[in-house]
Amino acid sequence: MSTTTAAASPRRGRGGRERVLAAAARLFATQGINATGMEQVAEEAPVSKRTLYAHFRTKNDLVIAHLQSLVTSGATLESVLTREDIPPRERILKLFDPSPATAPTADADAEAEADTGPVRGCPFIDAAVEFPDPDSAVHSYAREQKLRMVELIAALLAELGCREPVALAEQLAILADGAASRAMVLCDADYGRHARAAAEVLLGQALPGTD
Repeated sequence: MSTTTAAASPRRGRGGRERVLAAAARLFATQGINATGMEQVAEEAPVSKRTLYAHFRTKNDLVIAHLQSLVTSGATLESVLTREDIPPRERILKLFDPSPATAPTADADAEAEADTGPVRGCPFIDAAVEFPDPDSAVHSYAREQKLRMVELIAALLAELGCREPVALAEQLAILADGAASRAMVLCDADYGRHARAAAEVLLGQALPGTD
């Protein structure tokens, strides 16, 4: 057996659903959701169309599963808020760390390109923009995640002794989302440093025992 064949075997052996999600993540990141067709996803995976539709009956099903996989893998802006190995205040400030160069994916091969591709924004905001109907399943899921982000921040602020955690959480969420969006538009992975400076001022004013 050749070296090339041996290296390729694990990739072919991966489950069809996982390969479809990895392919969708790559394509959605590089060309957008609406510009990506189901046939293109099947070719990229690669799987048969029968396999694709056995796992995802509609494009909406695939998009929501893609967003859910980002949540469960911890590959989202909000994921740092649940990391118990980091103090609460630092978790909040890590929302403003440099943005990844490419959108997070479940594909390990794509991670090697993380430092060379364009800066990506929040996948939930991106999805809501491409599905503007607020009643659509994709837009609704994106909204749920953005509301959850505020809840997570508010819980950390309450733990830190903030008197009005929800109001401050909304302000910090706006800063984080705005920074992620501007980082994408300007292709500046470190743009969050500006929002972090503002967040530190807000935290200093609202939290007891901080400057």
